[in-house]
Amino acid sequence: MPDDHRRIELILRRPRLALWAGVRPTLVIGGNGQPTQWGSGTWRVSATEPVELRVFLFARGWRFGEAVTTLAPATTGRVIYRAPVLPFGAGRFTLA
Repeated sequence: MPDDHRRIELILRRPRLALWAGVRPTLVIGGNGQPTQWGSGTWRVSATEPVELRVFLFARGWRFGEAVTTLAPATTGRVIYRAPVLPFGAGRFTLA
């Protein structure tokens, strides 16, 4: 029986000099949200279907830094999220 899941490495980076502090990212995979921490982590996702990743920052009722990407089943490597410097900008994803 073939494995229908795979692991992706997600690296969450904050700027060295950010005009916000004490904020943790929230990761949403396939509609399920979960708080995360800054740094590197691995996540189990489907190997047969595209997967939508969404990351945003939430502080005192203010939601910012949102970025969305869809990973194809053949996508491998690291996915890097970079948070914005200002507390009202958008984040961005890159593939490494």
